[in-house]
Amino acid sequence: MVSGLLALFALTTWQIAADGPLRRLDERTGRALVGHGPARLTEFLADLGNTQIALPVLGCAIVWSLLRGARREPFTAALTMAAVPLLVVPLKDWVARPGPLTDATGYYPSGHAATAAVAYGAAALLLAPYVRRAWMMPVATVLLTGATGIGLVLRGYHWPLDVLGSWFLCGLLLLPLGLSRRKPLGPGVGPGLSCRSRRRSSSRMPSC
Repeated sequence: MVSGLLALFALTTWQIAADGPLRRLDERTGRALVGHGPARLTEFLADLGNTQIALPVLGCAIVWSLLRGARREPFTAALTMAAVPLLVVPLKDWVARPGPLTDATGYYPSGHAATAAVAYGAAALLLAPYVRRAWMMPVATVLLTGATGIGLVLRGYHWPLDVLGSWFLCGLLLLPLGLSRRKPLGPGVGPGLSCRSRRRSSSRMPSC
């Protein structure tokens, strides 16, 4: 997965920086999509990538995880979020891509798409062990980050590859947190099991 995400991000960045055929296709597609959809709805979707919205969601997930006794994972999530501007801002300056509706540069990769992907993705990874339907967490992440990207493109704030490039980069950033969540808490104990479930699974296990 790491090599795949790296290859996709490298390919996207190279095509944008070198004005390759993917960039030209991207810009034709972006121009065709700008302005579609209800303005209020697409603006709302784009705003899901604002730090004022995304960061409090992650902050609540970090606090909840800390209250449940986790230590390494909340710290990793906070570091992952802090890494976003440290990586995205220099890339924006280096690539210097103009936006769909302006000659101003600094649009690749999308900071809003990156903020949404890491904030909602990290929040989902932190909360997944504590909810009964853990599958809902990645679904919610895909819906929120996908909605953000759609809003950014339809409002003309970013080209499609600006958003995709951010997703590839943030997939790499989230891997350490995702891998840490796969480690078992103890012999035969899953992080998402309730106390009652643990007692049912083995009479030798201590009660909660």
